[in-house]
Amino acid sequence: MPALVLLHGGGPGVDAASNWASVRAGFDGGFRCLAPDLLGFGTQIAGTGGLNGPRAWALARARQVLDLLDRHGLDRVHLVGNSAAGGAAALALLSVAPDRVGRAIVMGGAGTGPLPAAVPFYDNPTRRSMRATLGRLVADESVHGGLLDELTELRLKQALRPGAEAAFRSMFADVVGGPPPVDLTKITTPVLALHGERDRVQPVEVSERLAGALPHGRLHVVAGAGHWIHVDRPDEFTKLVGEFLSA
Repeated sequence: MPALVLLHGGGPGVDAASNWASVRAGFDGGFRCLAPDLLGFGTQIAGTGGLNGPRAWALARARQVLDLLDRHGLDRVHLVGNSAAGGAAALALLSVAPDRVGRAIVMGGAGTGPLPAAVPFYDNPTRRSMRATLGRLVADESVHGGLLDELTELRLKQALRPGAEAAFRSMFADVVGGPPPVDLTKITTPVLALHGERDRVQPVEVSERLAGALPHGRLHVVAGAGHWIHVDRPDEFTKLVGEFLSA
């Protein structure tokens, strides 16, 4: 059974289990799935104090995934990377260890768009602010009201853990220097870029540019979906991923 590593997104208070809950069962029959908490989130907040800026975090997370593969004895895997955390980590991994990845799917621009104008949630760390932050991730909040309320409670608690805010702010810091950006033109792995048609976090043009820069990149815009494609369109998402990975 092929191994599939699911790399979650980068919103405040996120963890792997809650990020992938809507689609995990759809993958378990065809893949051996690994879904780690990425550095700076969930169980992986401690010990990340030296990282600063999105490129440094992406590279550190790529190395984290390589360590995970080595611990599980996996020579080669497929990747799904969500947004500015998991997507950027996936691209960094494709850059530094292309032989370890068969195919990759990245979502929501994979961190290649502009940095957010303001830090989500932490400038106003309230329950209402968290609910509003999560609401922007789906196409229609009224469809997912119960889920968003549940995730608000979970992620509020996790976002307020010691060290979480400092880690989050450093992930999106606009720093000078640090690791060079990933050269997308040198990534030879087949990559499918998925983007929600109604994404309110990053415009579709970000993934258009990403797919165009990758030598073996493809873009698929998911009709009616927001930034959280896997929540808005879970069945379509698992179908697209399965078909691309089995091609």
